[in-house]
Amino acid sequence: MTGKLDKPRATGMIAPAPSVKRMSLLWAVPGHAAEIARLHAEMFPDPWDEAAVMRLLAHPGSVALVASHGTPTELSGFALAQIAADEAEILTLGVAADFRRTGVGKSLVEGIKRAAAKGGARTLFLEVAASNKSAMALYARTGLAETARRKGYYVRAGAAPEDAIVMRCTLASAGNA
Repeated sequence: MTGKLDKPRATGMIAPAPSVKRMSLLWAVPGHAAEIARLHAEMFPDPWDEAAVMRLLAHPGSVALVASHGTPTELSGFALAQIAADEAEILTLGVAADFRRTGVGKSLVEGIKRAAAKGGARTLFLEVAASNKSAMALYARTGLAETARRKGYYVRAGAAPEDAIVMRCTLASAGNA
């Protein structure tokens, strides 16, 4: 090799993982709604449609970020949250399959934490399916800790009800965020 990465060949060589160094974290705007909804549908059994994403983006207490990569840019992840009084909740967060384990999820969580603190929240919550161990590990690495379990919270057609793990962290004050 000459220091450059060779193009993948039919021999099974795998292309390098996308670099989080070239990621941009942006405020989600209505123009992102269709792409967020498309990604959400790829990741979740009960996806939000474009109209649902638009409603959330229009809500005055919403905090929404997208991660993008490349030229032209493609969305690699999203985080949608809401602030009410001094609490914030991540409602949904997803990272496209090709960008998992590259730091995108951590960047999104940390971005939501900073934005929520600046918006006056002192505490951040989220719920995650008990079977989603990789997401729980990500959230733990970003400072969230399990505080409760909601029995049978997720009800999906053809599957047994699944518990939700409630995770929480205290946010830095806006002056320290």
